[in-house]
Amino acid sequence: MAAPFKPSNPSNNNNNRGRGKGPFKKEPEHQINERITAPVVRVVGEGMEPTIYNTKDALRMAYDEGLDLVMISPNANPPVCKIIEYQKFLYEIKKKQKEIKANSTKVVIKEIRLSPQTDEHDFDFKLKHAIRFLQEGNKVKVGVFFRGRSIVYKEQGETQLLKFAEALLEYGKPEVMPRLEGKRMLMIIAPKK
Repeated sequence: MAAPFKPSNPSNNNNNRGRGKGPFKKEPEHQINERITAPVVRVVGEGMEPTIYNTKDALRMAYDEGLDLVMISPNANPPVCKIIEYQKFLYEIKKKQKEIKANSTKVVIKEIRLSPQTDEHDFDFKLKHAIRFLQEGNKVKVGVFFRGRSIVYKEQGETQLLKFAEALLEYGKPEVMPRLEGKRMLMIIAPKK
C-alpha cells in the first residue's frame, strides 16, 4: 500500500528561495566590509593616497567615516578596495553603463526596393529617401526584386543598382557590391563618416 501524500513544508523547500516575500536577501555583487577575505588590501578613496593596509585596519577606517569598504579589483595584488557608500558605488556603476550604452552607435539598415524597370521618377523618389537615410547615419540596403520571368533581366537590375550607387557617391559608399541572392539582387551602401 502506498504512503499517504504529504504536502511539503514551504519553509524547508530550497526551490522557493528568492520568490515571494520570504526573508531571502540578494547577496551583494561585490565583497564588502566583513566579506573581504584578503589579509591585506590597497585602499583608495576620495582625498587619500592609495596605501596598503591590513584588512581590519581598512575596515576600521571605513567605519570611522561611516562608509563601506568595497572591493573594486579582486584580481589585483593586493586586492584594491575603496572607501565609499555601497549604494552610491552601485549607482555610479549603473550610470557608467548607461553612458556607455548611450554612446554606442546602433547600426540601422534601411531597405529600398527597386525593379529592373523602375522608371526615372520612382528612381529619383527612392534616391531622395536613400540620401536622407545616409545623412541620418543609417546603412541602406538596396534590392532589385525579380518577379516571375523578369529574372532574365539580371543585367538591367545590376545596372539599376550601380546607377543608384553612383548617384549616392557624395553621401555614401558601397559596402557590398551587387550580388544575386535567389530572386533578388542586393547591395549595401554605408554612410560616409
